[in-house]
Amino acid sequence: MSAKKEPGILQGFKAFLMRGNVVDLAVAVVIGAAFTNIVNAVVKGIINPLVGTIGTQNLDNYSTCLKGSCRETANGSVSGVRILWGSVLGATLTFVITAAVVYFLMVVPMSKYLARQAARRAAREGTREVIEVTELEVLKEIRDALIAQRGRGHDER
Repeated sequence: MSAKKEPGILQGFKAFLMRGNVVDLAVAVVIGAAFTNIVNAVVKGIINPLVGTIGTQNLDNYSTCLKGSCRETANGSVSGVRILWGSVLGATLTFVITAAVVYFLMVVPMSKYLARQAARRAAREGTREVIEVTELEVLKEIRDALIAQRGRGHDER
């Protein structure tokens, strides 16, 4: 009974890093981080000014005081319980915009592309099937003809 040698930590780490999904995930994270900058620029440059036509451009300024009046003291602290719903609204808008951009600029075109590829593949396979079936039928006919010829040849002797 020989004991199997466990792979070392470094070999296991190397195997982990060499998996395809890890590299794909790393690329997705880097692209996602870069994409976040674009979305944030769209929110700050377009969405916030549009919302600013109603009120302020900085959604962080929208808040409600739950208890008492919220007053800011000279040292920057706030008295009262302040709910910063403007920050939540801004984060929600950023999420919705990000989801919309990802869906319309990445998911929809990729789905259409994959559907076209699948249709082409199906058309090619359908053509092959027709050709293969036709070839198979021809081969069966040739076999039957050879058997028929052999049968006639044996009868004549």
